[in-house]
Amino acid sequence: MKAFLILEDGHVFTGTSIGSTREVISEIVFNTSMTGYLEVLTDPSYAGQAVTMTYPLIGNYGINFSDMESKKPWPKGYIVRELSRMPSNFRNEGTIQDFLEKHDIPGIAGIDTRALTKLLREKGTMNGMITTNENYDLDEIIPKLKAYEVGNVVDEVTCREPSVLKGSGKKVALLDFGAKKNIARSLNERGCEVTIYPAHTSAEEILATNPDGIMLSNGPGDPKSCTGIIAEIRKLYESDVPIFAICLGHQLMALATGADTHKLKYGHRGGNHPVKDLSTGRVYISSQNHGYVVDTDTLDEKIAKPAFINVNDGTNEGLEYVGKKIFTVQFHPEACPGPQDSSYLFDRFIEMMGGNQ
Repeated sequence: MKAFLILEDGHVFTGTSIGSTREVISEIVFNTSMTGYLEVLTDPSYAGQAVTMTYPLIGNYGINFSDMESKKPWPKGYIVRELSRMPSNFRNEGTIQDFLEKHDIPGIAGIDTRALTKLLREKGTMNGMITTNENYDLDEIIPKLKAYEVGNVVDEVTCREPSVLKGSGKKVALLDFGAKKNIARSLNERGCEVTIYPAHTSAEEILATNPDGIMLSNGPGDPKSCTGIIAEIRKLYESDVPIFAICLGHQLMALATGADTHKLKYGHRGGNHPVKDLSTGRVYISSQNHGYVVDTDTLDEKIAKPAFINVNDGTNEGLEYVGKKIFTVQFHPEACPGPQDSSYLFDRFIEMMGGNQ
């Protein structure tokens, strides 16, 4: 069956329908990872977006459910050059086609993803529609595309009630703004008992449990839309509890302490982004998935200072907070880029809490 990707600037790509055949409007973004497509599909940070995979062949090792970063996939659409219909791997438990159909996610294959990616890089992230309707009307569709907003998707992806991963070490409170499973797992593997809380849990409730540390997770959307959460994070900042934050959590902590954020032209999404540690000069390969960054020109040097930068474009990739046991990063140390380049940051967090004794 034919499918069409229609962009808000009027460009139309024609390909083949994959997954569900329902019609969706979403923000169109691209990811440069060569592998890890299941982790991409199940990353809650993609809520409200359709993901274009720049690597030309996707699905060749199939689906393995233990690799999922959440209980379900979150993108509104999936865009590939070629979809492997016959995956081959000893861990394979299914195909992407079946996975997309099961979760009612529409997609399109057979389009020139290089041309689409180049277009998004030149013009910036755009909204788009995936449809199988051959009688589409551009004059009717384009105003709808321009009006679409991702919205407050943190409320959509966060857990509904607290849960606990038992451990014998430090007690960590993890605020779930769309947390990938491997964040809690990375802490738990280091002995921590991790309590996962819904995004809108009050600072008072968290601090009342006397945690040894607080983890602020990744998540989707514009950080400035999380006004209530930002107010609670400010209270956590004012406590003396050690805090480690990743991606959206990093941005929210910056906003809570008076800094500003802005949207990137087309974002950073992939498993191959170099970041530089400003204290050592060492460069790490990182996994990233974000469309917004902290504006370092708005930082109060008495509150925070840059700790990491992106080698490609010089944008901020992490902050150290002055006089506080708080550090935050824009990238994903739990996502196995490099493959273990930046996992030491979890060990650093353990040390900040006093170490597992």
